[in-house]
Amino acid sequence: MKNLPQHEWYSSFSKHKNAIILDVRTEYEFDEGKIPNAQNIDILNSNEFLDQIKKFDKSNYYFVYCKAGSRSAQACILMQELGFKNTFNLEGGFSEWLGAKEI
Repeated sequence: MKNLPQHEWYSSFSKHKNAIILDVRTEYEFDEGKIPNAQNIDILNSNEFLDQIKKFDKSNYYFVYCKAGSRSAQACILMQELGFKNTFNLEGGFSEWLGAKEI
């Protein structure tokens, strides 16, 4: 797992064709606003999170965020424990997100 500031996080995401942006906030938080093209899997619903994550390709690139960066860091650590090689946590989370056009 790597913790990356916004610019690096989004720049790195843009370089990987099949990369996935993963939002691990609650459905309510997700519905209030999200990073474009993000998939939502709530880490607080641990069984559902694990079921969904296990379906993903472990060799792909995953750019993970939450509201402030803690839950997404936990998600990245969990994903690494499951064998995922490329997980990137957005420092500061969505609460500090300026938008792709701003970086």
